[in-house]
Amino acid sequence: MTYSLSPDSYRTLRPERSPRSPRRGWDLVLTVVLLVLLPLAALACSYAGFFLAFASDACGPVTCNYDVMNAGLWFAVIAPWVVLLLALVVAIIRLVRHRITFWVPLVGIVLMAATWFIAAAIVGAGVSAS
Repeated sequence: MTYSLSPDSYRTLRPERSPRSPRRGWDLVLTVVLLVLLPLAALACSYAGFFLAFASDACGPVTCNYDVMNAGLWFAVIAPWVVLLLALVVAIIRLVRHRITFWVPLVGIVLMAATWFIAAAIVGAGVSAS
């Protein structure tokens, strides 16, 4: 006497794969548009960073720490491009994994603006140094 399983019962012995979440077309389009605009935002923030050099105009009668001011200036120029690269990498990884991604470039733009304010504070600390 042999006991055999029906062909349909073998299918239940294997764990079923979870279906991938469908790609959201609006998220892909919006993410690509924002990723194209992200280098323009980095360029604008970097360009605005060069204007921090005018903070040295206040250094006439006061002694300033030019090393701190120089570090703040270069931080304002370089940091937006680092944020751009990080946002690109995170966005690509999230797109490949079919996750919602449109917010990554938006956060990148906010971080670029934040780096300018941090750099302005560093330059300001160099101006007020006595």
